[in-house]
Amino acid sequence: MNLKPLKKLVLLTILIAGFIAGCKKSDAVLTPPQEAHFAFRTKATYQITGPAVSYKLPVALTTVSNVDRNVKVSVTSPTGAVSGTHYTLSKSDVVIPAGKSVDTIVVQGVFSQYQAGRKDTLVFTIQEGDGIKPLSSNTKFTLFMRGPCFEDETVLSEMIGTYANTNEDFGGAYGPYTTTISAATQLTPTTGEITVTNIFDAGWNPIKFILDWTDPSNTKVTLVQQAGIGNAGTLSGTYAGQDISVRPFAGQTGTFSYCNKTLVLKLQLGVTGLGFFGTLYTVTMAR
Repeated sequence: MNLKPLKKLVLLTILIAGFIAGCKKSDAVLTPPQEAHFAFRTKATYQITGPAVSYKLPVALTTVSNVDRNVKVSVTSPTGAVSGTHYTLSKSDVVIPAGKSVDTIVVQGVFSQYQAGRKDTLVFTIQEGDGIKPLSSNTKFTLFMRGPCFEDETVLSEMIGTYANTNEDFGGAYGPYTTTISAATQLTPTTGEITVTNIFDAGWNPIKFILDWTDPSNTKVTLVQQAGIGNAGTLSGTYAGQDISVRPFAGQTGTFSYCNKTLVLKLQLGVTGLGFFGTLYTVTMAR
């Protein structure tokens, strides 16, 4: 049984009770500062698959203003992309109207520039001005630009990174939460081993998988059987203090997409030395 939702409900109830008990009529209401951010996004890949395909980057405020607000955004390219040659922007000074909290910068890649394998990176940075400061935790946004992507182009090292949109199902849905591919090792020209951290969102140790793109139309993710994963009490209080093991579930494999940076992992969970649960555990990772 997945106890995480119950545990989190109990914790939430305690926090709410504590909050109510601690409130007083005399408590001051604090107004948060008005700061600009990229809607809490930090990076994305923009595939320029046609002349009309664009990327829309939101620029937002933490609070709604009663007057128009101007947010200045600068753009640099460590790969040498030139505005007007490789891309255009709909605007760099973003005006967020009174009563609104978000506007959009439209990035338009020049289609002809990216059909022969060119790849570029744009780094957007919010500048301070008009009384608006950038939100310190979301000041920069990195956009990776490229032409059409094909799975047989897989670069294993590019799978490394944070997957903030991770969801799972183990007899009940849970998520989204954040996992990370912390390491990747090439094994053959079309296979590699990855290490995934924070699976189950309960303090488990990293778990290793094998990626196989020998057939790009049928990519595979195979779990490496392992023990020493974590405290089995996170699965059921009955097994508190015992160890977790993982293995492939009845020979099933997951899948992945290099182009979309998504993975589907399939595991069978067990208690080391005792046996395995009969429920398939599926983890879906996306950036």
